[in-house]
Amino acid sequence: MDKIIVSIFGLLSIIFTYWFFFMKKINTVQAEGIINILVDGGYKPERISIPYGKTTKLVFERKDSSPCLEEVILANFKVRKFLPLNEKTVIEINPTKKGEFDFSCGMGMFHGKLIVK
Repeated sequence: MDKIIVSIFGLLSIIFTYWFFFMKKINTVQAEGIINILVDGGYKPERISIPYGKTTKLVFERKDSSPCLEEVILANFKVRKFLPLNEKTVIEINPTKKGEFDFSCGMGMFHGKLIVK
């Protein structure tokens, strides 16, 4: 009987782990011209759709005092910007190609994605 209980618990643990890591839905926010991004334990929103060929202002506001989040890097746009605590920092980008482009904190622990359509 013990082996059956352990097997069922193990199977349920595997199913939960798969659901938690692989089936989690992340919403994409549509931006037109300007988007506010809260920096607090990560980026909120973390997936942003922006229009191709139009300038978009990304307004980062850092509320998290972690040194990891004090910098944002948009490598594909050659942007590396310091984010002062409790202040808004504006980064203007004008995408010249379509696709998905990552941005991250200075240490690469927190990530976001810009989707250019």
